Amino acid sequence: MANTTFSGPVRSENGFEQVTKNATTGAFTVEATYDTRPTFRVSVDNSTFAGAGGATDTLTTAESGTTFIVNGTANNVVNMPALSTDNVGTTYHFVLTTAVGGGTTTTFVLPGAGVSNFFGMIQLVGGTAANPVADVAGDTITMVNSTVAGARLSLTCLTDDGTNSTWKADCLSTPVMTIA
Repeated sequence: MANTTFSGPVRSENGFEQVTKNATTGAFTVEATYDTRPTFRVSVDNSTFAGAGGATDTLTTAESGTTFIVNGTANNVVNMPALSTDNVGTTYHFVLTTAVGGGTTTTFVLPGAGVSNFFGMIQLVGGTAANPVADVAGDTITMVNSTVAGARLSLTCLTDDGTNSTWKADCLSTPVMTIA
């Protein structure tokens, strides 16, 4: 079909499909289907890290855009996805709803120890002027014990060549999160 320009809305009762055609076989592959009404809501995961017993989990690229609720009363380990060029642009958000208990931590770990880095902007939230600090060396972010409820962390993969990666980290907490 040739390119077509419409001057009014395009309507369908059965959705739309974006396809590609194999040049050799002529077979069509569906790349995307548009058949439901978008909700424009952010996905919120209030189960994986929200339990009082702590959790260890490896995130997937399919969870990109999700806001995770975190309970800090026990140790949590959040592993970023395995190194892959598909990670670029992947974003996750975390909100601490229960303070990190004494002797416990919640950590965020990049794969391939020593080959990937967080580029972090860490800010102390203390009710007074608190200047952000940049930290660009390390593959583990830690919400240390006594981190208060309401602390937030947003992570976005900036580069990933399948061998090493760089992730942007925006950290707001009291006390400050650490990158090591």
